[in-house]
Amino acid sequence: MVYRRRVIDDILDEALPELAAIALEGAKGVGKTATASRRAATVLSLSDPRHRASLAANYDLVAELDQPVFIDEWQLEPQVWDRVRQAVDDGSAGGSFLLAGSAGAPSGARIHSGAGRIVSLALRPMALSERGVAQPTVSLRALSMGNATIRGTTGLGLKDYVDEILRSGFPGLRDLRPPNRDRQLDGYLSRIVERDLPENGVSLRRPATLRAWLRAYAAATATTTDYTKILDAATAGQADKPSRNTVDGYREHLLRLYLLDPVEAWTPAFAPLKRLTFSPKHHLVDPALAARLIGVGAPGLLMGEGGTASPTTGTWLGALFESLATQSVRVYAAAMNARVGHLRTKQGDHEVDLIVELDDTRCVAFEVKLADTIQEADLRHLRWLSQQLGDRLVDSVLLHTGPRAYRRPDGVAVVPLALLGP
Repeated sequence: MVYRRRVIDDILDEALPELAAIALEGAKGVGKTATASRRAATVLSLSDPRHRASLAANYDLVAELDQPVFIDEWQLEPQVWDRVRQAVDDGSAGGSFLLAGSAGAPSGARIHSGAGRIVSLALRPMALSERGVAQPTVSLRALSMGNATIRGTTGLGLKDYVDEILRSGFPGLRDLRPPNRDRQLDGYLSRIVERDLPENGVSLRRPATLRAWLRAYAAATATTTDYTKILDAATAGQADKPSRNTVDGYREHLLRLYLLDPVEAWTPAFAPLKRLTFSPKHHLVDPALAARLIGVGAPGLLMGEGGTASPTTGTWLGALFESLATQSVRVYAAAMNARVGHLRTKQGDHEVDLIVELDDTRCVAFEVKLADTIQEADLRHLRWLSQQLGDRLVDSVLLHTGPRAYRRPDGVAVVPLALLGP
């Protein structure tokens, strides 16, 4: 498979000369190994028993090999994290170490970038611009600077976006025929439940209940549905239900494995808005997994079948389209070290799908609509937010499935999702 350059490659180009150790974190299959190995003089794959045994016998090996040293699946030998950190403290030069893992760092081990040790970067499934399906013409970076040119057209329509949802952003799955892609997605989910969770110390008494919970979570994609309701949906008709604490434990481990990728509620540091909810918006790491959990293909999605529709997304396909947009916006925001959240007032009278916060005084707001034409009602939440934030809201964008990008007279940028890039 030919390597397709990713947005994170630009981040690494900038960071590696100065940072001694970088950890690429993300779910299995997002491309961490392919991205990191291209930059390494030495590769230690700890999923290889020989490499793992050699390293376990001599952790100093990481500092003795030709650099850059890439340590893949480092979490299988957690002591590696501390040994790399020690090497950085001892004066390792920029670009000495790359680590990749499919589980979070050990408790207390994660070091923030300001500490100058191991800097963690998230790698998510491929954004639309990374997939090569269209050439972006509208830059998130330019939007954040307030000088974006809104132009361009695309031939992608609704069926193409459905295809992209189902093909997924996992590089290794995209070129598979649908039956084999479905088998791979099934195997991916089975591996999480049957292997990865037990390897991370989770004892599953009821694997079927966890699978049902994942299906209920997938059905709630792009909503803030309460976790109690998700559990009730997963265990409907069961007298002996798992406790909320048990399920919360499962959820925390699924977060550590990056299978769940919720968008946290946005709480502005400047002049906080009143009456905001703090509930996260639910997303799996890739909307293809959500579609597979529910068992809906392209015909069903186009006919409106699927999980729980919400007032803001309409059909469940609308929720999956929002999840696809969220995936891409997060990838682009990471290139600017920006924070991404969502906004919802407690009464539910106002909701903005995505807020990209550049610093304490600047942000860009996104609404996502599964529509190829825009109605005035689609803009009311963006208008409300503009009234609340004034100049602090640098730009407002409505992402849609139509053919053309343009700037409305009221200043809102209307952009096909395929034309948005970093």
